[in-house]
Amino acid sequence: MSGPSSDLIAPVEAGAEDEDDGFGEAEYTAINTMLDQINSCLDQLEEKNDNLHARLQELLKSNRQTRLEFQQQLGEAPSDDSP
Repeated sequence: MSGPSSDLIAPVEAGAEDEDDGFGEAEYTAINTMLDQINSCLDQLEEKNDNLHARLQELLKSNRQTRLEFQQQLGEAPSDDSP
């Protein structure tokens, strides 16, 4: 009986056992290319994360400064709850 999974199994050619794990140079090249693409995407993601972190730090600093200014306008003593 033939099912959908039977189409996914490639027949083994005679002599294929002699190759390293059945992978040829083309397969290794394709894997290396995919790994390079993944590495590039991860580098871009890391850069965006670093930029976002820097912008959030600037926003936090700005918000602290604004809070201190409001407290001074209201005549309150500033609270020291910054980390």
